[in-house]
Amino acid sequence: MADEIVTQPEMATPSDTVAPPLLMPSLVGIAAMMSIIGSLGAPLIPTIAAANHVTLSAAGWILTGTLLTGALATPVMGRLADGPHQRRVLLVALAIVFLGSVLAAVSQNFDELVVGRGLQGLGLGLLPVTMAVARSNLPSSQAARTIAMLSITAAVGVGLGYPLTSLIAEKFDYHAAFWFGAIMIGLAFAVVWFVIPKNPNNPSHPFDFVGAITIDVAVVALLVLLAEGEVWGWTSPKSLILLIGGIVVLVSWAFHQLHVSDPIVNLRQLRIRPVLTADISGFLISMAMYLFIPVVVEFVQIPKSSGYGFGSSILVSGFLLVPLSVGTFLASRFLRMFSRNFGNRAMIPFGAVAFAVAAGFFALFHAALWQAFVAVGLAGIGAGFTFAAMPGFIVRSVPAEETGSATGFYQVVRSIGLSTGSAVATAILAIYTLKGSALPKVEGFSVALYLASALCLLTAVLSFFVPGPTSPRSPHEEREIEEVMEENAELGGSGFSLSQEIIENL
Repeated sequence: MADEIVTQPEMATPSDTVAPPLLMPSLVGIAAMMSIIGSLGAPLIPTIAAANHVTLSAAGWILTGTLLTGALATPVMGRLADGPHQRRVLLVALAIVFLGSVLAAVSQNFDELVVGRGLQGLGLGLLPVTMAVARSNLPSSQAARTIAMLSITAAVGVGLGYPLTSLIAEKFDYHAAFWFGAIMIGLAFAVVWFVIPKNPNNPSHPFDFVGAITIDVAVVALLVLLAEGEVWGWTSPKSLILLIGGIVVLVSWAFHQLHVSDPIVNLRQLRIRPVLTADISGFLISMAMYLFIPVVVEFVQIPKSSGYGFGSSILVSGFLLVPLSVGTFLASRFLRMFSRNFGNRAMIPFGAVAFAVAAGFFALFHAALWQAFVAVGLAGIGAGFTFAAMPGFIVRSVPAEETGSATGFYQVVRSIGLSTGSAVATAILAIYTLKGSALPKVEGFSVALYLASALCLLTAVLSFFVPGPTSPRSPHEEREIEEVMEENAELGGSGFSLSQEIIENL
């Protein structure tokens, strides 16, 4: 049974609220600071592997652990932020992220670093909370502008954060990059403490703690199996226990969701073909993204003496990810024109094919550094179109009162896809790493990229042939849906997502 949070009086509508004068710039500043956490990942993996004397595949856990924590925390934080706890959720999450940043900055061994990065993963769930704050405390027109600005800030901030944190790591060491992140998060905490209102009048909602815990346990078990199965042996007792246990818990969670009064996920909505298409596509594309991004970034830093790679610096690898943000932003600017000429149904297949071409191109052609930049930019365009179209499918296919639940599940699936992709990439590189060697064979990178390309092509086929009809919306509703799609496109490569509350209020 869902646990009840004490209901508060009904909140005032956004049009009735008087927002603190510094709220809008403060929320944008928080989004910019959170973007730093999103950039403390892939470019640092080779350096951390060398400094801690671990294999490149093992070092991938500094990314997988962060994504996993974000996947598990985001739906919980988003649901709590729908009620009277927005400021408290921000403060607690930022405090934990700050603790993780400091732990990573002072870490003396790889295990401490992984724990610190795991705590930082809560930062990936903060953007939806800031959007909920804007929706609750700003007049409707100003809230819409702020939410759009938050999306752009997060996307552009991550793109700029990659070279900035890479520069700090190169000039000093990777610990300095985490100290920089800690300072940014500390500033964000101060802003929340002094500027964000408490919102004691927001209504609360039932929260399914049992459902949240069981899905977390199942996901952790299965992802640890993916990452460590090769090391333990796929038929070892540890692997079998995680596999069987994870499946049993996952089935139990699904049964619980079908019978609880206020589930985290309304699984019955999966019977709606466009919703099912968006969820499957979101999982596959998200998985492909993190089979692609860290693999390319790690490849360019591999010393030429290994027989492949470009021996590039951390700074160059940081700049390598700027085209990803540029590509997703460009995609967001052309969505409406694409929709008018080719229809919404063509968006996911087009984006998925563009992403597949990007991954396949670099798998085949990786003799020069410019090829990596071209591949990443094309992948950004593909990610922008695919992530834009999926929420539109969902919102047009379910009753208005069910959009929050349906898009909430999509966000969970997308987050799990990101962490699954990172775990699978880690497993593939581990398979192709010879005993006693720190670096995998070049075939490991190729296999990961070909798998990413195959997943994207599968997404293109499913998203074109599977969807059923969607319900027409009014011109006003269509404009709002298009705005949501543009914001999702901008966030395509950042690891962040929109607030469930924002989409629910369409």
